[in-house]
Amino acid sequence: MAVKIRLKRMGSKRNPFYRIVVADSRSPRDGRQIEQIGTYNPVSNPVEVKIDEEKALNWMTNGAKPSDTVRNLFSKEGIMKKFHDQKNQK
Repeated sequence: MAVKIRLKRMGSKRNPFYRIVVADSRSPRDGRQIEQIGTYNPVSNPVEVKIDEEKALNWMTNGAKPSDTVRNLFSKEGIMKKFHDQKNQK
């Protein structure tokens, strides 16, 4: 089963709000998810990003691949650097 960490769109028209979820890559964008690990609100000023860092690192060490947008959010939060350091430490 290919697992992805990606965004699930919530909110109303022209007012998007996203949940950062772990889901099977074959499931639809807003469909079934395995676990929610954070939120992303691009409309607010400043942009709100809340991520459960421990869960994100755990899923990535177990083989989940982040989407491009989620990878950028993780990089800004410093999670990708921690994952890289953790991976090279072994």
